Amino acid sequence: MALLIQKFGGTSVGNVERIKAIAKRIASCKQLGNDLVVVVSAMGHTTDELTSLAKEISSNPPEREMDMLLSTGEQVSISLLSMALHELGVPAISMTGPQVGIVTESSHGKARILEVRTDRLKALLDQGKVVVVAGFQGTSVSSGGTAEITTLGRGGSDTSGVALATALEADACEIYTDVPGVLTTDPRKVPNAKLMKEVSCDEMLELASLGAEVLHPRAVEIARNYGVTLIVRSSLDNELGTKITNKSEKKIGKEGLELGRPVDGVELIESQAVLALSNVTDKPGVAAELFETLSAGSVNVDLIIQSSHEGNSNDITFTVSQDEIDKAKTLCKDFIKKAGGKLQYEAEMSKLSISGAGIMGRPGIAANLFDTLSREGINIRLIATSEVKVSCVIDSSLGNKAIRAVTEAFELKVSQTSINPSIKNINCPAVRGVALDQGQAQVNVLHIPDKPGIAASLCMAMAEGGICLEGIVQSERQHLDGTRDISFTLKRHDLQLIDHILDPLLSKWPGAKMEEGPSIARVSAVGAGMPSTPGTAAKMFRALAESNINIAMIATSEIRTSCVVSELDGLKALNAVHEGFNLGT
Repeated sequence: MALLIQKFGGTSVGNVERIKAIAKRIASCKQLGNDLVVVVSAMGHTTDELTSLAKEISSNPPEREMDMLLSTGEQVSISLLSMALHELGVPAISMTGPQVGIVTESSHGKARILEVRTDRLKALLDQGKVVVVAGFQGTSVSSGGTAEITTLGRGGSDTSGVALATALEADACEIYTDVPGVLTTDPRKVPNAKLMKEVSCDEMLELASLGAEVLHPRAVEIARNYGVTLIVRSSLDNELGTKITNKSEKKIGKEGLELGRPVDGVELIESQAVLALSNVTDKPGVAAELFETLSAGSVNVDLIIQSSHEGNSNDITFTVSQDEIDKAKTLCKDFIKKAGGKLQYEAEMSKLSISGAGIMGRPGIAANLFDTLSREGINIRLIATSEVKVSCVIDSSLGNKAIRAVTEAFELKVSQTSINPSIKNINCPAVRGVALDQGQAQVNVLHIPDKPGIAASLCMAMAEGGICLEGIVQSERQHLDGTRDISFTLKRHDLQLIDHILDPLLSKWPGAKMEEGPSIARVSAVGAGMPSTPGTAAKMFRALAESNINIAMIATSEIRTSCVVSELDGLKALNAVHEGFNLGT
């Protein structure tokens, strides 16, 4: 007998016939002796319809009243499903988020969960009942002690399900949807996308944050933090779906279930070298040829950064282990004889990284890292980010000083720090899935001073302005006046805020300016085995080149390689990379 949390989305409970079908599935699972908590979303497009009704009344309805309105959608679902279970002879009881004990922070529309008070829930399970819970909602206590209904925001039912699984220490949380599980990419965009039987939480978090809609990043973040076993299955058949694995054994801290520290580790990799190729011809295939050359020469590349370019030239910077610098230099010199450009290099560098679920979803985390380093007088040479990691390249002589400062700033324990860790996930696939994010915009901040604190100032300003940065790339290129450039990718709807936020800051730096790039899309390959598989990035670049797709920006992290391309090339790029790694059926 197992304790299972089962979550069914809006399409799974979209009409009465589907609700009856779900009830039969739940009844069969209960007959096997399992204890069940079932979390459901609102029926079909109910939430959208309620939102439209509100907009007919007010262009700017109060957030509290929106929560009151939207929370009714799930109440319809839980009542009908409980009735359907009773008709099948299954004892069931419907409960709203507040009734089941989901307590959130006092924030309407996007509240995070603090705790789940499970006493009532456990008592009902002990009575043999199936508890049907309204997802997407909870309750907060205002300063006056009054209980208020709150909603969790997009993906809230996924979040409710995994939070309940965490609090109850359930054997698994099963997410039922209208697709067979987690696929190698979006099957609506790539018809031959293939089901993945297993994927790690880190990989799933990257894919979810990049637009894979089968799971919301917040739900994956909770599962990753607390070791919840997630299973994504179709509600239309009995296939096993995809198991999402993790190794965490973390307990819920005093900060709250969803408000725990987002940074749970810092690492320093020493003896790194930086090689920068500037003024390289900007055309499809250049990046592929460079990294194929390095791979063929048995040079294992770590970070890769290609930033904004001027005219018809481009700059590509990458890091290698210091003992491979001579071999890398020789190969790069041979390359630029054909492709043009100029090579600069420097040894005695270190890569400092912070890691943790949902780092980029909290806009102040990267800013805090950069500010911590600047206060120690540590200049950042390169920056690369992902959903779960922010990496900086700094001078090796400052490595130990940096790791001590960052450990203190993020209140980490000695056990959460690592120096020169060994490569993990050696037997994992280099690329497990590919994602496309088309809602992206690029902003380049040009001619900024090359000194500690500049990146921190920029990121802090945007964090305070409520902008969540999708990516941060600071390249090695230096202008004749000693200034540098830094590029950001962000959600396109945030572009309207940028001028107001950055203009006061840029006015302090003579010559500094901001420019918006062309409309872009971001295609990303994700795989836990990427660090142990040389040539993965080159393979991705080659797939794009063979489709005549030019790369505007490159940013890599431990398990992800992302390329920014023209928005018009986005779908073609997704298909090319998916085919390039033979991920289809």
